Amino acid sequence: MDITYIIPAYNRKWCLEKAISSCKMTNLKYEIIVIDDGSTDGTNEWLKTRQDIILISQPNQGKDWAVNKGFKNAIGRYIRFLDSDDWLLPFSTDKLFNHAEQFNFDIVCAGYEVYSENEDFLYENKWIVCDDFLAQQLGECDSSHYSAYLFKKEFIINIPHRQEFGARDDRQFIIEAALKNPIIGYIKEPTLAHRFHSNLKLQTFDNFESCYHNLALLLIYKRAFKILSNENRLSSRYKKAGIKVLWPLAHWVAKSHIKEAVEIVNWIYDLDPNFEIPEKGILKFMYKYLGFNRTEKILSIRRAIKY
Repeated sequence: MDITYIIPAYNRKWCLEKAISSCKMTNLKYEIIVIDDGSTDGTNEWLKTRQDIILISQPNQGKDWAVNKGFKNAIGRYIRFLDSDDWLLPFSTDKLFNHAEQFNFDIVCAGYEVYSENEDFLYENKWIVCDDFLAQQLGECDSSHYSAYLFKKEFIINIPHRQEFGARDDRQFIIEAALKNPIIGYIKEPTLAHRFHSNLKLQTFDNFESCYHNLALLLIYKRAFKILSNENRLSSRYKKAGIKVLWPLAHWVAKSHIKEAVEIVNWIYDLDPNFEIPEKGILKFMYKYLGFNRTEKILSIRRAIKY
């Protein structure tokens, strides 16, 4: 088997047909594993009527448990992960596969296209060529969407999707893969159609979830930097790449946990004592002369008055 597609699904009967059908647009030998995570909208019953997939059913446990269960049953030499509301671009897997086979790549990357919920094309997010895959994944530049990638199964066999990182699980997964120094290739063509939801409940988190996922992202960077430090690989480049994510993260965390946000900023200055505040104008002046804590408190008052 050349390819295993792994699609976790929860109450996605409305879009699964497109996701599944898109996987078939290939000349490769493939299998499609769909893991129903305890759906209540008829998804499981509908999937049971399909003869073109391998169905795994489980009680509602979350995406990570579903993906890991699918991976354990995969027999393809390469893996593509696909969210059930997205779809693959025609014959994109063939292009990724051929490139992987030709050069023995562990991971082949590509850009993706973004569509509205009604499947109207919005824009293309092209793959950015970078000479350091880990720096790219840590935040030096855009790193695309991991469903646009093709993974050699043997390379990621000991990298599970980890439940403790919630919706940030794919970020943890790809950084963990990048830490293993994979042989990387890329193709110029986009390989994924990513659906942008106008329904805020599908696209964003409530306050509690936002706090959880922001702190999960912080944990990802603390864990990655600890590994790099222990291996004497924590270079200035990696620090600066991470700071590009940590600085805005501090702002998000400050909206609900100012103490923790200040700790992130202090960590930034520990990583780079010469860190330059990226904001411009009056905001840069405030952060520089009033400090992060006072500036964020002023901004919180302004937000409260505005809304």
